[in-house]
Formats: sequence, structure tokens, C-alpha cells
Amino acid sequence: MTAVQTSPEQHGDASDAAGQEQFPAGAQVLVRDEVWLVRNAVPTTDDGTRVEVVGVSDFVRDQEAVFFTGLDTVELIDPRDTRLIADDSPTYRRSRLFLEAVLRRTALPQSERRLALADSFLLDPLPYQRRPAELALSGANLRPRLLIADVVGLGKTLEIGLTLAELIRRGRGERILVVTPQHVLEQFQHELWTRFAIPLVRLDSVGIERIQREIPAGRNPFTFFKRVIVSIDTLKNTDQYRHHLEQIRWDAVVIDESHNLINRGSLRNQLAQTLAPRTDALILASATPHNGDARSFAELIALLDPAAIRDPENYRAEDIEHLFIRRTKVSTEVREQMKGQWADRGPSQAVHCPATPAEERIFEELAAVWLPRDGSPSVSSVPLFPYTLLKSFLSSHAALKATVSARIKTLEKKDDPRATEAELAALHRLADLAADLTEADSAKFAALVEQLQGIGVGPSSDTRVVVFSERVQTLEWLATVLPAALGFRGRTAKDCLRVMHGGLSDEQQMRVVEEFGLAGAPVRILLTGDVASEGVNLHRQCHQLVHYDVPWSLIRIEQRNGRIDRYGQAQPPQFRALILTSGTEGAKDDTLVSERLLEREDQAHRSLGTAEAVTGLYRAEAEEKSLIQDLLRGRTVDESLDGRRSGEDAGTDAMDDFLADFFGAVGDEPQAEHTEAGGQSAPETAGDTTGTGTGEGTGTVLPRLFDSTAHFLDEALREVYPDARDRLDLDRDEQSGLLSFRPPADLLHRLKALPVDYLREQRLRERLLVTFNRRLAQHSLQRAREAGSTSSWPEISLLTDLHPVVEWLTDKVLVRLGRQEAPMITAEVAEPTYLVQGVYSNALGRPTVVKWMGVTRSGAVDDDMVSLLRRSGVGPTMANKLRHRDPAPLAAAIPAVLEAAEGFMERHRDAWDRPLRESIERHKLRLGDWEQPTLAGEHTKRRLTDLADDLLTTGQRPMLRVLAVLLPDPDAPPAASAPLSATPAAL
Repeated sequence: MTAVQTSPEQHGDASDAAGQEQFPAGAQVLVRDEVWLVRNAVPTTDDGTRVEVVGVSDFVRDQEAVFFTGLDTVELIDPRDTRLIADDSPTYRRSRLFLEAVLRRTALPQSERRLALADSFLLDPLPYQRRPAELALSGANLRPRLLIADVVGLGKTLEIGLTLAELIRRGRGERILVVTPQHVLEQFQHELWTRFAIPLVRLDSVGIERIQREIPAGRNPFTFFKRVIVSIDTLKNTDQYRHHLEQIRWDAVVIDESHNLINRGSLRNQLAQTLAPRTDALILASATPHNGDARSFAELIALLDPAAIRDPENYRAEDIEHLFIRRTKVSTEVREQMKGQWADRGPSQAVHCPATPAEERIFEELAAVWLPRDGSPSVSSVPLFPYTLLKSFLSSHAALKATVSARIKTLEKKDDPRATEAELAALHRLADLAADLTEADSAKFAALVEQLQGIGVGPSSDTRVVVFSERVQTLEWLATVLPAALGFRGRTAKDCLRVMHGGLSDEQQMRVVEEFGLAGAPVRILLTGDVASEGVNLHRQCHQLVHYDVPWSLIRIEQRNGRIDRYGQAQPPQFRALILTSGTEGAKDDTLVSERLLEREDQAHRSLGTAEAVTGLYRAEAEEKSLIQDLLRGRTVDESLDGRRSGEDAGTDAMDDFLADFFGAVGDEPQAEHTEAGGQSAPETAGDTTGTGTGEGTGTVLPRLFDSTAHFLDEALREVYPDARDRLDLDRDEQSGLLSFRPPADLLHRLKALPVDYLREQRLRERLLVTFNRRLAQHSLQRAREAGSTSSWPEISLLTDLHPVVEWLTDKVLVRLGRQEAPMITAEVAEPTYLVQGVYSNALGRPTVVKWMGVTRSGAVDDDMVSLLRRSGVGPTMANKLRHRDPAPLAAAIPAVLEAAEGFMERHRDAWDRPLRESIERHKLRLGDWEQPTLAGEHTKRRLTDLADDLLTTGQRPMLRVLAVLLPDPDAPPAASAPLSATPAAL
């Protein structure tokens, strides 16, 4: 595993000098008199190239390290010094495994736009979920950056996982940072591991404390692990973490629920501004990415591409189509692909609850003093407060008491008693009316008990329900009275119910979500505030949801419903809302606002797939504020909602027209597939020609010598651990495909990246259970959620190309050959044929062209090495006759072979480079048209122009590696030896 390097003097260009330090993954380097295997290499600003390695020679075997070429001498071994060796393994197993391992460890080139791994994960084959990854890799943008704005429930986490997996396979996902709300940390971590075998270390409040105890004082905690997931609420603490974040670069950053980043000057916005320029790939995700303000949305897009929008006040959808993707449940592609996999939701049922006498007395007080029926002034000097009071009462008497108490305290602090006297008197009257109310005086509570009993919630039932309320006081009051009313007694009264709201720590919130998703957990009722309305999956064991009170926002209603109405829901979701009604004349009960909002949300969902665009405000808080203001003006709910869309309010026409491009025609067919670099469209279906288990859309993206990863792993175990049954206590179930073994020390080191809870609960340090059988892995995942399970982590994990076990064995295979060694293989060839890898890279160290060649001593070149190997009979059935071959004359020809390979690559370089060059030139033209009248704008323009130049292939010669030599069999008849293809594979 060696390479040719060109000295800077040969080309004389500074950028060439910087780019000539190529250390491709899988190559061996010599550092500090030890041999290391390159895993990743990235140029740095000050210290040369950062080279991540794992030890090969005896003293450092399996040790991980990082070297900088500016600080250490990192010698990439000259291929002309390659030593040819015999392979004494049966069927040339060692050589075949070595070649396969090099293929696997080599990053896909920048020019490869097709998905390579999409069908190898624990997912349903849904093409719509692949489109974000396809967009990220399409070359439509300089870097893999996009905003995934699919509506609630379509599987944005899975789309992110697919995108990250493809980046990892391209060597662009070594260092990953995922930022999410605190209550979905474990959920996100769980999905990426169980579905994709991408481990993320969770740095919640407990995790960061643990890491800081383990690392030296002052060390950057984000350098300790390569791939981490952290709460945005933790990370936004800029005083504590900003200096760490400013000192580190990421390959990919994911920010979930990214609409929270919009407010300029907020801590979340500052965090995003810190991270965006320090990562290559940036993936933002939000079902509600727009707050109704064009400039704010432009600032969000600028995190992805600062030059995408020229005028932040005036732009169209086509300006950001390379960065933005959005679908709904009624979009044609989604609707057709999801048939039978996502149960249709039932209607939103309004449950009328006639007010009790005690509640009617409060309605009478509100109608007489706070919200007068005759239009006279309210007793409150704050116009919006009477509606705050009304909403708290419509939630519960407990919430009303808290609101009244807080307002009294506020008014008592004021210096003008006469100005507050009337309002204070009215507040005290309300306090007296509410003082002695209990659950017996609550019509909603009686209706809730009746509804829950009707759907089967009780001590002898497994039925689960989510009950939403906006008010913490309502949640806490319900928690004290609801279990007993439903018949729960003793210990079960405590275990049957959980409460979640924003006042809980991240650990507490994650524990509540996990318990509710476990079939074996005793919890039956989840009382939650709107903290659970964003991002949380509550559909695993539940399809019943009750709005105890209804938020005055269509967006918030939709977000709540989306917790159980989402991809993977097997039962039709059922929604109920408790509507408190009053017989008091002029009373503003739940029929005024809540019931009508329920109907409008349901209508919008069925016709548009989302309620987000109905009001044109795009934020729950803005919707509620606007509605209350319209109610104060005397408008109805329908007049308020329809007035904005019809442009009755000044200034709404332009905004509505602008946003229609983004959120209007959401049910249309997807655009034509992104074209390949060079203008050729990607094949729709190429079939499973790679042996990876992949099919649609993958074609021959991954060159493979083995017909599957399973066969590769099987052969690798036999080669590396011929006594695996004893050394690893390996047990193999041939019928199910389950592998069970005791992980050795070097694998345990890699497993540190797995979730701590997972390692502990499944005792993975003692025994690993893995499989290539997707049905078995899916069954294990499902079983983890069923009755009797105490953990949502599955016992068995699916082996994918990204799984630590596969990567561990791949590296073990690579180090089986010594320094500068290449095996000699007797095969069906007419003359000695050298297998050579050729790589062109850009200034960032990423491959732009990767060629696998067969080269003869006469200079003939075939650039389809895998096909050559198959034609030459290199495979599991070949025989190794252990015949001695003199390596000296073969080694003497290596310089000429390398010269022929280099000449071949130089002749075709322009054709290979053209698609990439044309794509980058288009970006530079767009940058040329982008003008910003500020110094910061000019700096951004220069930075993006430099980035575009850095993505082009450098002017240096290709990196070449001699991998092996195929030799003709002297015992074979001449006709049996296939000559090298006179016509190389199509370029």
C-alpha cells in the first residue's frame, strides 16, 4: 500500500505543495519508526495535514493516533519500493480479503453522485426518504448542505441518517456533531444506531460531566469522541462551550428543529453562526422552518449557502431549490409509497363538556368584568390579559388559580393603588370563585375519565394515551387525581402515569419518552406539555391522543397530533379534544375558538397535508397572538384565519405570494431526478450488481470483489481468527444468521463510541450479538419495545458497512500484509498484470477521481479492476497451488508499470474532471453575480470562491498504489489465460 508523491519543486505552485500531501484511507505510512494505517486525512490551516491512523507494526498494533505533517514526518511509502510476496493462504484468501478491504476503505470520489448504501440499512425502501441524500450529493451546491422541511411524521431522522451514511462512505463524515432538543437526544441516537449502525456519543448534562472527569483539565471535550450528539440547550451556553467549538472543525453538523435558530442575537442563533462556517456538510431539519418573515428565513438559508439569496427581502423558491426539500403526507410521491405503512388518521373529535354550576359562575364573572359581552372596556388595563385569563380557565381551575395569583403579585408591586384597585378586586373575586373547586367541579375532568375508560385505559388494559395541556399546573393537578379516577390503586397508581414538561431535566425527559415507548413498561398515561409537540416519537405503543385544552394555533395542534400520526404508525390515530361549553350569555367558551381551530386543522391536513400555511404566519406564537388581536377587534376565528390569506391585512399580499412557492403546491410530483455531474441522469434502477444487498439507484457505485459484506466478514474471520471458536467464543447460527462472540480488547476500544446505556443494558463488553439478517434485526428491535422488555435498545444489531465490527475486521485484514508488501496471485491471465490504484485529489485532500486498474508490463491498461479479477477467475473457488514465483523480475517492472498507469490517468484526466469542473464553474459564475455592499460580504465571496477552487483536482500527479500482481498459471493451456481487455471499460 504505497504511493507516488510529487515534490513541490516539480510544479512550483503553492497550492500544489499543500495538496501533494496525500494520505488516502487504507494506505500505510511510516511515523516515528512505526507503521500505521491511514483512516482519514484532512489538511489544516497551520499544522499541515491531520492524519488519523491505527497502528500496524507490533509495538503500536491497533492503537489509534493522530499526526500532523507540520509536526511529525509522515512518510507515505514509495510504490516503486513495493515488495512482492507469495500468498500461502487457501484460495488466495488473504490477497482477496486485502483487495476487498482496500476497496472498502477507499472513499468514493467527489464525482460519484449516486447513493451507495441506501438499501443496506434497517429501513423500508421508500424513495422519497432518499431524496434529501440525493440532493446533498447532487453537486447542486458546493458542499453537502440542505434544509429538510418535510412536515411532521415523514421520517426526517431517517433521511438525515441516510445522508450521513453516504457522507461517511465518501470520507466526509468522520467527525459528526448532531444538535437536537434535549428531550429527543436518546431517540435520535437510538435511530441512527439501530437503523444505520452510526454510533453517536450522547453528551447530555450527565455525559459531559463524565467526559470532563475522564479527560485532562482544559482539554476540548469535543475532540474526545469523533461523533457526538448534544442538546442545543446545553451547547447554546456560549460562555462555557464557544471557545471549544471555535477550535474544532466538523465534517458534518446536523441541527434538528432548526426553526429555533432564526431569532438573530439569540443564544441558539449565535451557536448556529459559530458552527456553520466550521463544517463541510450542514443539515438543518424542521417541519416549520419559516416564521413568516422573508429576512429571517433568508438568514437561515445563509447558514447553508451565504450566496444563495441576493436580496433577503425578495427571493423565490428557485433561488434555494439546491438547498431546500419539503413534502407532506398528501404529496403524490409520499402518498403512493406509503400505502399500507402509515394508517390514516381519524377525525378530530370534539367532546362537549357542559360547564358545572361552579364553572358557570366563573364564566359569568369573565363575561361581566373581563371580556364584557356588550363591548364595554375590560377591567384589565392590559388588552391581552383577559384572554390569558380565559385560556387558563379553559385549561383548568388549577391553571386559573396560578394565573390569578401571579397577576395579583404583579399588581401589588405597582406604586399606583388607584390604577390597579378595580382589577385587583376582580382578581380576588375570581380567586374566591376558584378557591374551593375540585375535580368534582370540573366538567372536562369528568369527560376525560369517561373518554379514557371508553377507549380502554385502566388497570387491566394495555391501552395507552397521550394527554396534552398547555399549562404545567393542569398537568400536575391531573397527575394527582386521574389514576384513582381510572381505578389504579397502590403502586400502579404511581407507575401508570408520567408527566413531562419543560421544567424537567434532559435526563428526566428522555427517560419519560423511553418508558412510554416500551410495551413492557407499566406507564399507560402520558401527561405532557407542548415540549413534546416537537420531534418526539410517541406512536410506538400509542394511537390515542387527547387535547385537554386546545392551543390557539393550527401549527401547535398539528405538531401535537404529529406525535402519534407519523411514519410507522400501525393503527389509525384517534384525536379527541375536550370542549368546555357554557350556557351563560356572551360567554367565550371553547366553542368560540378551540372547536373551530380543530375543524380547520383537520380540513387543512386532509386537503393540503399541513396546516402551517393556513394563516401565513408560520409560527405558533404569532398565530395565537394574531388570533387574540383579531378577537379583540370583534372578528371570528374564520375571519381571522381567512382574512390574512385573502390579504385583508396590510402587507400580507407580498408575503403570501412569496411563501406560496415554498409551501403552496406541496402535493405536486417531485422534480426530475438530479442529473449526474456531466449532465447524465442517474439510472433509475441498476439492480443488485454489487453484491452489497443494494439495489435501486445504486448500480455499480461500490466496486466489490466479494459478492456481499456477509461473505467478506465470514472469510475475514477465518483469516484473522482461524481459531475464533476458542479465542472469541464464536457461536454461529447458520439458520438465522446470528453471530455471537466475545469482543477482543481492540474491538472493545472501538465500542466506546456506542451509547453507554446500550453497552450496559445489553452487556456488550461481555458478548456481541450481530447479524446480516434484516428480519432478525427488525424482530430484535421490535421485541425491545414489547412487553417484558426493560430497554428500548435491541439485543441484536444489524451489520452494515458502517458497523464497528465490519470496520474492525476490515482494518485487521489490511494489516495482515507487512510494510510495502503486495501479494502475487496466480490467475487466468496471459501475462503478469499489476493491480494499481490511482487517485486524483483536491486541495482539501478528498479524492476527485479514483481508478482501479490492471496494467501489464507492455503498458496496456484496463481501468475496471473488479471485472478483470472476475474474468481472471479470482474468487472463492480458485486454487492456490503454492508454486514458488521469483519476485525479482516482477519487481523490476514496477517503475515502468507505474509510469504507464500515470500516463493513462493523465490522458483521461480532462474527461474525468470536466463534469466536476463545469459544476464548480457554474457556482463561481453565480458568486460573480452575488454582490454585497459590506466588507463581510466581500470576505464571504472570497472565501466561497477559494472553496470552489479547492474542490477542483489539484495540478499534481496522481497518487498510485501497487496492490497485487496477477500471474499466469504455467500449468494452464494458453487458451485458458484471458488477455487483458484490449478495450478498457467505458470512461
